[in-house]
Amino acid sequence: MTDSKVKYYKGLFLVVAVYDLILGIIFMFFSKSAFNFLEISEKLPEFTGYLTLIGGYVFVLGLAYYFIYRGDLQKNIDLILIGALYKLVYCAITFYYFMVGDIPHILFLGLFGVVDFIMFIMMMECYFTVKKSSQE
Repeated sequence: MTDSKVKYYKGLFLVVAVYDLILGIIFMFFSKSAFNFLEISEKLPEFTGYLTLIGGYVFVLGLAYYFIYRGDLQKNIDLILIGALYKLVYCAITFYYFMVGDIPHILFLGLFGVVDFIMFIMMMECYFTVKKSSQE
């Protein structure tokens, strides 16, 4: 794999890391403000501990993406696949709830579902490229 490809993939994981770290912090500490911003405050659960927990999970995933960025892509190939699958599951759930009409605001879908789907595609490209280069 060329140095420019490695830089590209590492840059991808740095962007994804920052994205998830920020989202994790927002949903850990500012979930009410996020729901108000997205104009879905009526969907905010009475007990926001669930959102804090989910925000914590997203934050930890952001750290995992940072470790992929910082480390060796070949050695982190399993983390790359898990990270990509996380993005797939997230966007699939978002798309499902959008289709059944439980997400009232298109902004929510645009900000999270589509962005995560694009990240999934890019991560899977990375996964298959790294896997192929290890077999050569």
